[in-house]
Amino acid sequence: MPYSHHSHSGQFCAHARDTLEAVVEAALGKKMQVFALTEHMPREQQDLYSEEIDAGYSEEKLYNIFTDYYVEARRLQALYSPNLSILIGTEIDWIRPSSKGFIESLLSRFQLQLFIGSVHHVHAIPIDYDTKSFEEAQKVSGDSVERLFENYFDLQYEMLNALKPPIVGHFDLIRLKSEHPNVGFTTMKGVWQRIHRNLAFVVSYGGVLELNSAALRKGLQEPYPNAEISKEFLALGGNFTVSDDSHGIDQIGSSYRELLRFAQEVGITHFTHFEKGSPTKDSRFPDITTRTTALSQVQSHPFFA
Repeated sequence: MPYSHHSHSGQFCAHARDTLEAVVEAALGKKMQVFALTEHMPREQQDLYSEEIDAGYSEEKLYNIFTDYYVEARRLQALYSPNLSILIGTEIDWIRPSSKGFIESLLSRFQLQLFIGSVHHVHAIPIDYDTKSFEEAQKVSGDSVERLFENYFDLQYEMLNALKPPIVGHFDLIRLKSEHPNVGFTTMKGVWQRIHRNLAFVVSYGGVLELNSAALRKGLQEPYPNAEISKEFLALGGNFTVSDDSHGIDQIGSSYRELLRFAQEVGITHFTHFEKGSPTKDSRFPDITTRTTALSQVQSHPFFA
């Protein structure tokens, strides 16, 4: 520690800033020890965002951008490896069941070292892009936010079963654009049952949840996942890692002090991080292992001085 397992750059992501090398240099300057590069996977033509359409992107162009990202990431990994452990991965986007083949094809072509399993769409509509899109998805769910939450966690469960991601991204992202993003889920019986089911499944295959500070940066009171979910995951025996989900150099390590205070409050005693080494049980990533660091050791790192 410190480390981040989730990052983006303006060079390869339309809604981020700064070059990938500038991001790596900033991570090094902030005394990061492990920094994962996880640009978004390319998506199908029907799933392009308005900003990508406006920029003249296509499905083919997104794939070419990802290929360029992979080449540049490998270059930077070799260049900075003596001083910074750089892991090369991607953030996948589960939109519909057919996403499975698209994602598996991507993972088979590129020698990635990890991936973040995320859900950004429900009913093929973005749920974290803007309030308008969130409300459109809610209307398809019978104009019920509770039903939309259920649909989100069902889709997430599909993704977890199909891909078993080593890291699960922003577990409760669905609350970001809701009317009351700081209200918990436990009072919604169907939603909480789905959350518990998903958490138990992540534990069963050895997945890790990221404690993602982007929620704090965006004005929410708690990170992803919130306190009640974090406590439930701990009770099930789950492990957390740390991510800033940065989209530019100014967001690297953002809100990490608040993140550590939150971790202590909910009872997290250690964090897991990924690094090069003898393989874990996940044969898809033969040169990657996981290690744990006590929270007390994390708190004493020079990053927090």
